[in-house]
Amino acid sequence: MYLLGFDIGSSSVKASLINGETGACAASAFYPKQEMKITAARSGWAEQEPELWWNNLKLALTDVLAQSKIDPKAIDSIGISHQMHGLVAVDKNQMVLRPSIIWCDSRATGIGDRAFAGIGEEKCLSNLLNSPGNFTASKLKWVKDNEPDVYAQIDKIMLPGDYIAMKLSGEIKTTAGNLSEGMLWNFKENAVADLLLDYYGFNKSLIPGITPTFSVQSIVGAQAAAETGLAEGTKISYRAGDQPNNALSLNVFNPGEIAATAGTSGVVYGVSGEIKYDPYSRVNTFAHVNHSADTTRLGVLLCINGTGILNSWLNQYVGNKAFSYDEMNQKAASVPIGSEGLNILPFGNGAERVLRNKNIGAQISGLGFNTHTEAHLFRAAQEGIAFSFRYGMDIMEKIGIRPRVIRAGKANMFLSPVFRETLAGVSGATIELYNTDGSVGAARGAGIGSGYYASPREAFASLKKLDTISPDADRKNAYEDAYLIWKNQLEKTL
Repeated sequence: MYLLGFDIGSSSVKASLINGETGACAASAFYPKQEMKITAARSGWAEQEPELWWNNLKLALTDVLAQSKIDPKAIDSIGISHQMHGLVAVDKNQMVLRPSIIWCDSRATGIGDRAFAGIGEEKCLSNLLNSPGNFTASKLKWVKDNEPDVYAQIDKIMLPGDYIAMKLSGEIKTTAGNLSEGMLWNFKENAVADLLLDYYGFNKSLIPGITPTFSVQSIVGAQAAAETGLAEGTKISYRAGDQPNNALSLNVFNPGEIAATAGTSGVVYGVSGEIKYDPYSRVNTFAHVNHSADTTRLGVLLCINGTGILNSWLNQYVGNKAFSYDEMNQKAASVPIGSEGLNILPFGNGAERVLRNKNIGAQISGLGFNTHTEAHLFRAAQEGIAFSFRYGMDIMEKIGIRPRVIRAGKANMFLSPVFRETLAGVSGATIELYNTDGSVGAARGAGIGSGYYASPREAFASLKKLDTISPDADRKNAYEDAYLIWKNQLEKTL
């Protein structure tokens, strides 16, 4: 039997089919080949059409089925990973009412800040584990205040993965984990967060029915089967936000285990067995995939919005697309640690929670026209990203997350020796790289949820470690000195 996973990102949609018995990837594809369009009508806004995700999912799936040549009836189950914190609103006919306000849209920051003060900081933190911030609930409040005609038509709200499950099955459901991503889950009461619904004036009927993260949540319906080529009745048995799912992909389930990504945005995600939170919500706490009322498993998430997108920007506007990313990495490696005094703050992709929701923009300092080249810019960018991770990990350590080993997929920024060596050097953590990604992880999650696998241990028995990067003791001081210069520049800016 086979297991199918979808990863719904803001850049592309990826589908992977794995052999359930061996864990080997039978086929994989992503669409579009260029990044999906993000619309920004105003500074700080970011929207996408949900139909775009669905159309690209169908293209990726068609490619996967053609590559593998399997009978779709051989697919046991489907898992879904999705970009976090987005808002999808549909009417009673399941028609999307407006573009999705996605994860990096910062328009609702002030709304969340006012709710944090209005409800009470301690009450929010002890119940939601976070400030309402710029999360899904606050985005819905923005729609309520600014688009009342749209709001009046809303029957249900969803996160992006819930929307994809709706398109596949015709049913609207969500999970406690997804609700926690939107600040719509009360950890004290183990229930929907009425305190925030009441404060914002939302009717509880807007919240879909709740299904367990690992379970047969729904099945592929006749319409979706006709559109996609999937077999009607195929089980949909797992869904989670991209960062909890990335942790799952790396077999990170238990307290003390750490996962990281560095794609468009960068994340360090640690699992905790205790209910703890940062008093300033600079790092955020959500329900992990295996959290339950009986067993506390929380994901403490550090997010840096401007990571791979900075590298992409440099490739397009500094390198004029003349260099491949591998060539950029080679050029970066030719420059010494510290980039000879050139510093880049990578915060150019909207308000940063780690900076208390400030939007300071990306900044370059120390640029010398007679010293620095594009190679220095490439290295300074990668160092700045790694340094921003260290800055956030220092905050995580204060609430009990102490990265000593960081697991990551060998992809995106982790393909760069400069980035991963800098991260290891400045954090003191050993980095382990694996042969996995979000769509493969979602497929394994589907196998757990459908009962194909008896346990997570069985599901991840075939996970292979590709590389280990240990901190270089001889260069520890050089990395620390470069970090302190970078940090000083950040603190001046703040």
